[in-house]
Amino acid sequence: MTWIPWNTQLRELAKQCQYLKALTLYRQMLRCGSTPNAFSFPFALKSSASLYLPSSGQQLHCQVIKSGCSPEPFVLTSLISMYCKFNSLVNARKVFDENPISNQLTVCYNALISGYALNSRVFDVIALFCRMREMGVSVNSVTMLGLVPVLSEPGYISLGMSFHCCCVKLGLNLDFSVANCLLTMYVKSGAIESGRNLFDEMPKKDLITWNAMISGYAQNGLAADVLELYKKMEAAGVCPDAVTLVGVLSSCAHLGAISVGREVEQRIESRELDFNPFLNNALINMYARCGNLVKARAVFDGMPVKSVVSWTAIIGGYGMHGYGEIAVELFDEMIKSGIRPDGAAFVSVLCACSHAGLTEKGLDYLAEMKSKHRVQPGPEHYSCVVDLLGRAGRLNEALELIKSMQVKPDGAVWGALLGACKIHRNVEMAELAFERVIEFEPTNIGYYVLLSNVYSEAENLEGVLKVRVMMRERKLKKDPGFSYLEYKRRVHLFLAGDRSHPQKEEIYRMVDKLESLAKKLDGCEENEERRNKDVLVGMGVHSEKLAIAFGLLNSEAGTEIVVVKNLRVCEDCHIFLKGVSKIVDRQLVVRDATRFHHFKDGICSCKDYW
Repeated sequence: MTWIPWNTQLRELAKQCQYLKALTLYRQMLRCGSTPNAFSFPFALKSSASLYLPSSGQQLHCQVIKSGCSPEPFVLTSLISMYCKFNSLVNARKVFDENPISNQLTVCYNALISGYALNSRVFDVIALFCRMREMGVSVNSVTMLGLVPVLSEPGYISLGMSFHCCCVKLGLNLDFSVANCLLTMYVKSGAIESGRNLFDEMPKKDLITWNAMISGYAQNGLAADVLELYKKMEAAGVCPDAVTLVGVLSSCAHLGAISVGREVEQRIESRELDFNPFLNNALINMYARCGNLVKARAVFDGMPVKSVVSWTAIIGGYGMHGYGEIAVELFDEMIKSGIRPDGAAFVSVLCACSHAGLTEKGLDYLAEMKSKHRVQPGPEHYSCVVDLLGRAGRLNEALELIKSMQVKPDGAVWGALLGACKIHRNVEMAELAFERVIEFEPTNIGYYVLLSNVYSEAENLEGVLKVRVMMRERKLKKDPGFSYLEYKRRVHLFLAGDRSHPQKEEIYRMVDKLESLAKKLDGCEENEERRNKDVLVGMGVHSEKLAIAFGLLNSEAGTEIVVVKNLRVCEDCHIFLKGVSKIVDRQLVVRDATRFHHFKDGICSCKDYW
């Protein structure tokens, strides 16, 4: 058999990713006495690299040298790429430097740049690119496709912009794949506005373009922008895929936009994508966070194969709604089914225990993490347990737990203790927790507000003033409270004291009516007085009251009103909503920054434990 059919077979096997068969055929070729050449080695080297066989790759390199094929461009490129895939960048660089021809070949530079980028060697990538330019070697789209992704970290955005300018000068930005790559770089690095500008300037947009922008918005928490862009994508006639729909569902979950989520589910079913585990997990999360646990459970139960992510999603859903006992049952069932819990699963079940007041169960899970399941507790787990102990009033135990942690406590851990101090009005411990937490998060306004509230409830006006001075010196402003709900596929947003809504007159009349009725009920007499104080200090009517009033005006008796709030529901609004739920024939559901509150007949699902 001559070398031509051998090479043809090698090429076909490598092309079909049958790498083991390709290497077997290569050995058979050698046993038959055929001599490999410059057309044989690239396929054999690629197969060795893909199977991660360093010893096989080194033997092939020796044969390349013996055969005199080292100067061949495609052999050189294959050798460099192979060593890069073996994470042997020193050898890759040796191959590049020891062959003078490498300095003149774009493909060799591209191979090494891609290798450095694959191993996150940012400065090596840039140095090699600069050398490439100095040597007068032409830069092409492959160069940029290898180089740009490594600049996606936020700290490298200025460099990324410089390379974007370089692409424009060289005309490479007109290459569709390069433009998509630049867009992905911007959104991954958090430069969303720059990414959107590039997106809008692109004359042609394919599915990858839309997905990059939608995923970028979703990953940066800009859920409303995701839904706006998704509508434009549909209007442009671009058919979404699973990647698109996962991003849209996560945004529906964030906003509580359940009607859009339902439409996405219908699209998933019509395109027979309901077997996709990523989409099913996203659906579970969406329905749970939009307040429909029944539907979330139905999606979960209908999954033929459930991963730890699926279990974590449904456990977290029940936990958010205050059904800690069910969350614990599901967690134990997951373990019995043979699925090993990971760190995220433990976070979900520990949060569920915290929201339901299952203190001892939560402590048992923390003890079992390492001893029974070989999962090292991290700060995120300790913050859940500190919150768990703190809500139960066991502040000293929470502080001792922090002191005994095997990992360094972070801001979330100390923040959980600070939140517990606010609940139980422990000023001394609150001051300690605050000192620690601002070491990690000095600009997190929420912690300053928490400490101020602790001082306020203790009638420590000097302390309140001290916090305000700190905030002023550090130029910090309290985040405005806002609430929103979905009505006729549109999200209606309300700020505290908001008077911008078209139905503002009816909304405020409804609020006044509800206030008058609710204040007659037990526990609600203080609401009117506190509301007047809020108006005097410029806070106005809290946003959740406005959203609930809007929902009552635009819904029928017996329906459910779901409101999403960016901050934790305050005590006064919680009392108000319990009172209102006695008056109106609706179930009121409020999702605040930490959990769900289901109000019905004067009772909240959280049992006043939030």
